[in-house]
Amino acid sequence: MSTPDIARPGQPAGTAPSARPLVALRLTVNNHPGVMSHVCGLFARRAFNVEAILCTPVNGGQVSRIWLLVAEDERLEQMVRQVRKLHDVLDVRRRPAGGEAFARLADCMAAWERETAG
Repeated sequence: MSTPDIARPGQPAGTAPSARPLVALRLTVNNHPGVMSHVCGLFARRAFNVEAILCTPVNGGQVSRIWLLVAEDERLEQMVRQVRKLHDVLDVRRRPAGGEAFARLADCMAAWERETAG
């Protein structure tokens, strides 16, 4: 099954940064300062690129959901195991990334930036 390409700002539609299929990781985490830094730091220390990221509070703000769009890679299963070991990570779910939702979010953010520029 192929994954649609995600156009990023400044990138022509239909082109992708890599030929690898993308996977969405949905993390449920405790919502407090430093959690995002710990999650992103784990990926950065292992030179594992995050293609897109979205975070939003749920359940009254005590918990947040972080969606990470990453390339399918032979190291991904190990990354998921290491993310699960982080103290504030409550759950990790791996899902196929259709890409359309992240592309729509990118379009929404670009529109918001145009509206608020100036």
